[in-house]
Amino acid sequence: MTSNAEAGRPSGKRGVGSVGQTSSLWLRLLLLSAAAASAATALTCVIAAFMNGGQGALSAAFGAVLVMLFFGISLLIGHFVGRNNPSGAVGLFVATYFIKVVGFAVVLFVLGAPEWLHHRWFLIGAVVSVVFWQAAEIYGFSKARLQIYNDPEEQKGGPDVSA
Repeated sequence: MTSNAEAGRPSGKRGVGSVGQTSSLWLRLLLLSAAAASAATALTCVIAAFMNGGQGALSAAFGAVLVMLFFGISLLIGHFVGRNNPSGAVGLFVATYFIKVVGFAVVLFVLGAPEWLHHRWFLIGAVVSVVFWQAAEIYGFSKARLQIYNDPEEQKGGPDVSA
């Protein structure tokens, strides 16, 4: 089973893939997801600033940035590993998920919460960024054209010649 998620290639004479080198699926997902989460975070920060001042806005932004940082790590690993081993990238996603959960816990529990942190807006900022990040990622995956199966070999006389 192969995938052309990293670089498109023609698929026969009436190709499905694109001609030449295409951009990385993982980097496109990273940009799309980061843009969606950043836009939602900006709106959340405006609401937080209106309701609780700069402390609320900064707390919402801090929660969102932590989430985006940890989610971005997965897509970067997919980009670097997916080039050489597309099916191996899934296994690394699982390992990365565990590392992200532990890393997020370390950041929160070991470093502790700063005194300026508004806990409610920190949580709201993190949840908003997770929801919009995941929605953009799902949308990006739904629009990706991935080759699942190898194309059959063409017969020597062309597609119209019977065997």
